[in-house]
Amino acid sequence: MNYMPGTASLIEDIDKKHLVLLRDGRTLIGFLRSIDQFANLVLHQTVERIHVGRKYGDIPRGIFVVRGENVVLLGEIDLEKESDTPLQQVSIEEILEEQRVEQQTRLEAEKLKVQALKDRGLSIPRADTLDEY
Repeated sequence: MNYMPGTASLIEDIDKKHLVLLRDGRTLIGFLRSIDQFANLVLHQTVERIHVGRKYGDIPRGIFVVRGENVVLLGEIDLEKESDTPLQQVSIEEILEEQRVEQQTRLEAEKLKVQALKDRGLSIPRADTLDEY
């Protein structure tokens, strides 16, 4: 096998099942159908996997086009070991509710932290108020 530079090395991974971690934190699982020189991906039979604690749920997404700059991690899934997971699969509704509760808990903890800092005369600048220069 010869070394191929850049995304050309992924040509051998076409039509294999992959996990893709995106910059916004989402996890996609699907069959890699196409890739170009910018690492743009086309995934087929894609599901968005949501993890909360030791549970996960899969939301069917179909064909998914991913811009290369949004890919953090791309890895092939071993089909023989795919079902060997210590996580419990739950319904879409249940995982979305768990995710909502987890996000609400995080938000409340963040508010408490900001309030504690404010009580001590400190503040954390909000991301939307920072200079972009």
